[in-house]
Formats: sequence, C-alpha cells, structure tokens
Amino acid sequence: MSNDPERITILASEFTAAALEFHRGKMAERGYRMEGTITPRHFQMIEGHEPPKDIFDGQPLFAVTFVKRDAAQES
Repeated sequence: MSNDPERITILASEFTAAALEFHRGKMAERGYRMEGTITPRHFQMIEGHEPPKDIFDGQPLFAVTFVKRDAAQES
C-alpha cells in the first residue's frame, strides 16, 4: 500500500503554473489524475467558534486537485 496521499491540492498565483504542475510533478506517473477544473479561489480559515478569516492576505489563488486513481474508484 502506498503512503501517497489520496488527494493533493496545489495552489498557485498564476493559472499556467497550476496547469503545468500535472506534467512537472509527473502526477500521471505517480498514479494521479486531475479532479475538476483549475479555478481561482478565495481561502478562509475557521479557528474554533470564531468567524472565518482570510488567509493568503485575501488574494485569490488558482487551485488544482489531483486524486489517486484508485481512490477515485472507491468514492
């Protein structure tokens, strides 16, 4: 059994960097496929009962998630 995580999410300030990570990181060779689309997202964090607070200085980042092929079939 592999110790690789089921899902890996990459954040990038530019679309191109996120898109190229599939090839640069050899994700297919590592058994991953891209899940969904590469979209800019706004990130917030919740701590305890406090309201969510912006992270990454409130800047939107492009997010791409890679999922292990075996994990995708089990879902």
